[in-house]
Amino acid sequence: MNAHTLLLPASVAVLAAGTFTFRYAGPLLRTRLGGTDRAERLMTASAVVLLVALVATTALAEGTGPAGVARPAGVLVGGVLAWRRLPFVAVVLAAAGTAAALRLLGLE
Repeated sequence: MNAHTLLLPASVAVLAAGTFTFRYAGPLLRTRLGGTDRAERLMTASAVVLLVALVATTALAEGTGPAGVARPAGVLVGGVLAWRRLPFVAVVLAAAGTAAALRLLGLE
């Protein structure tokens, strides 16, 4: 066996161990490292901002250019339905259906 054959399983094992450690350390350290209410609100707000930025980037850009109309419209429909607290399956189907219908009509 050469080094390249062992690289993938070793990488997966290291990532799995790191993920487990982070997921275990969060609740464990939360009780020991007390933060202020302001810091907790700030962390919650920053998580929401990060998620919105990720959604916006993926919805509005494709490669090095804009994504067109269909994808942002599907994301918008999905976002509105999720905000209205519809079931996850309904949100995904409506978002995908919106994007598919617009693409079928020729709007990329």
